[in-house]
Amino acid sequence: MRKALIGLILAATVLTPLAAQAQDRGRGGRGQQRAERSEPDYRRDDSSRQQRQEARQERQEARQERQEARQQAAPAPQPPQQPVQIAQRGRSGDRNRGNSGNSGRDWRQGQGQGNQQGRQGQRQDRQDWRQGQRQGGQDWRQERRGDRQDSRNDRRDDRRDWRNDRRDDRSDWRNDRRGDRWDRNWRNDRRYDWRNWRNSNRNIFRGSRYYSPYRNWRYRPFSIGFFLQPLFYSQSYWIGDPWQYRLPHAYPGTQWVRYYNDVLLVDTYTGEVLDVIHNFFW
Repeated sequence: MRKALIGLILAATVLTPLAAQAQDRGRGGRGQQRAERSEPDYRRDDSSRQQRQEARQERQEARQERQEARQQAAPAPQPPQQPVQIAQRGRSGDRNRGNSGNSGRDWRQGQGQGNQQGRQGQRQDRQDWRQGQRQGGQDWRQERRGDRQDSRNDRRDDRRDWRNDRRDDRSDWRNDRRGDRWDRNWRNDRRYDWRNWRNSNRNIFRGSRYYSPYRNWRYRPFSIGFFLQPLFYSQSYWIGDPWQYRLPHAYPGTQWVRYYNDVLLVDTYTGEVLDVIHNFFW
């Protein structure tokens, strides 16, 4: 075993320098290949740089030639006469400015006067318009007052005429009624003997309870010529069949009316009591 181990160690020591030499040779071959490959690239870069420098020089020479051609084509310098012309121009400009300034002032003055006149005209027009409006308003108010007064007078006249006509109608109606005035002598007629008829037919004269049309109204006897209020002779208090009580028939415009236990003949147009029978019902 020892001999085998010693043989292996000796073999390793012999092989290590051979491997290092082989690696160096491989590295050297690779470096030569890289150098051979890179030599043409460097040469190419140098040729392109030279071409660029030559193109730049050509451009600079072309620029110089253009500048020389421009200088040769430029006109020769003239003598200094510009200050005199500028002075003359300045004087003429001052004159023109003076004229233009005067014309501007005149124009402004004309414009100012025109504006003042226009404003005065507008003020005058406004004053005239206001006066016209005031005068028109005053006239309209006066006319309206006059119309109101006329309408009031017309209404008063119409009312007076209506009242006078109504009074005349009433007076005519009363005069006509006087000719057909109620004849109170019907009591002497045997056909209307209501007392004997009541004695023999007392059940008919037993009326129902009377209810006054007005609250807190107590019985007060009415006489002929007294004027009743409308509710006292309303239709609910009418006697539908006067002959049932042996009363004469009421002519148109009049009506027999019950008032508590009394019987009244009332003019339904005026409310006047034309005839009275007290204690008619039981």
